[in-house]
Amino acid sequence: MTLVSPQFKVNVQGIDIYYELYPHKDRNKPVLVLIHGFLSSTFSYRRLIPLLKEEYTVLALDLPPFGRSGKSTKMTYSYQNLAHVVIKLLNHLNYFRVSLVGHSMGGQISLNIAKQCPDLIDKIVLLSSSGYMKRLPSPLIYSSYFPFFHLYVKRHLAKQGIDRNLYNVVHDHSIIDEDMRKGYLEPFSDDNIFRALTRMIRHREGDLTPEELRKIETSSLLIWGQEDKVVPISIGERLHKDLPNSSFISLTKTGHLVPEEKPLLVHERIAQFI
Repeated sequence: MTLVSPQFKVNVQGIDIYYELYPHKDRNKPVLVLIHGFLSSTFSYRRLIPLLKEEYTVLALDLPPFGRSGKSTKMTYSYQNLAHVVIKLLNHLNYFRVSLVGHSMGGQISLNIAKQCPDLIDKIVLLSSSGYMKRLPSPLIYSSYFPFFHLYVKRHLAKQGIDRNLYNVVHDHSIIDEDMRKGYLEPFSDDNIFRALTRMIRHREGDLTPEELRKIETSSLLIWGQEDKVVPISIGERLHKDLPNSSFISLTKTGHLVPEEKPLLVHERIAQFI
């Protein structure tokens, strides 16, 4: 299916935010906000958006410095600030009661949004969300201040290679094709992303603590791949215990990239939950 995207950019806190907006003709339909994971973009929702937009208003965005959003070397790339940027975008679009769908790191951003503005969020769907990660070690943070450290980041990511990364995040390797490789590689054609990632190494404060999670009362659905090698299912089960109003679903023969591997099942579960 060829998807024609209504694409936009807006400046939020001095940085361009790229987003795609699919308004439903019925303005009373729920608004779903799709937030991608680390080193990813709205591209990771390409199989899910066509299904969701038939029933909801769908807003998908690229978190800076990823995708087509800005790659400022002045922005603070903490989870708290990234959540604040999303909140500002929602205010700009006059959306004041939405449901969040967050994949991997996007799950932590979603939880941060719910922590900051609980009245803004109706429900949260966490797709293989990251959880319980600490701040990076101090020596690495200090090293990020060395000149040309961004070249080390670039070399490290290049050494991993796109195929190795994709084989790690999907269980069914047969879905990996040239379109998929190109889609996940495209954002890295701009070298400024490596400078921005260097700043993220300094700024990322770590995931929300169990104590913080237990204070989030927003109704949440957790969907996990049983073969997830990036964020093991044990993390999902632990998040389920710490989030007081959550339910948990696991998908067989599924890895970390849940929206790519099982879009029909994910759509079905989201529809039941919403």
